[in-house]
Amino acid sequence: MHLLQNIDFLQAPEFGEKMITLMAAFVLVLQIAMVGQRSLIMNIRVFGTQSFLLAGIAAAIAWYNHAPHIYIAAVMTVLIKAILVPILLERLVDRVDIRHEIEPIVNTPLSIVISGGLTLVAYTVAESFYHPEAGPASLGHNTLAVAISVFLIGFFMMINRRKALSQVLALLTLENGIFLAAICLTYGMPLIVELGIFFDVLVAVLVLGILVYQIRETFDSMDVSKLRRLRG
Repeated sequence: MHLLQNIDFLQAPEFGEKMITLMAAFVLVLQIAMVGQRSLIMNIRVFGTQSFLLAGIAAAIAWYNHAPHIYIAAVMTVLIKAILVPILLERLVDRVDIRHEIEPIVNTPLSIVISGGLTLVAYTVAESFYHPEAGPASLGHNTLAVAISVFLIGFFMMINRRKALSQVLALLTLENGIFLAAICLTYGMPLIVELGIFFDVLVAVLVLGILVYQIRETFDSMDVSKLRRLRG
């Protein structure tokens, strides 16, 4: 009897909502942690962990809404963004032999404050889209604010960081925000679109990796501000 009650509790939409909210909260915490982290290896691993949590959110939504196509997106997220991309980026870090971000444009304490401000903006914007409903159809809708926060903080990181590899990571986290928003609002895009996006992410990482390596070889640094030398 107790076993059946536990199974019913795990299958209840309320439990799924709590799990999704908890995982989304960790996604946001990891995004802010990346803002304050200057180690490239740690940032890569934080991105991999964040992607794994996104896959968990997608799998939970697929389970409670009986949407098997979202399982494919969750598996692809784990394989590509949580495993393959971090491995490729860590190998790139070893190859260019630069493991720490130089001083960003905005210092770390102020960057974290700005990230907190962007989070407040995201929650204010998302509040108008949140309409609480009962049942599995509402799962994930209250994580829209997290998705917007991840997007805005990722965009800020792209502007604030100087190293090309850090900007690549910021772009990938920005894409994570878009993915989370798509999962929350529409429970996934058409499968062919999702597969195309994952392929584009993989190709973009490979191309940007080559670009980062060429910048390192040409300028003996990954500081993108030194690209100004190319101006005539």
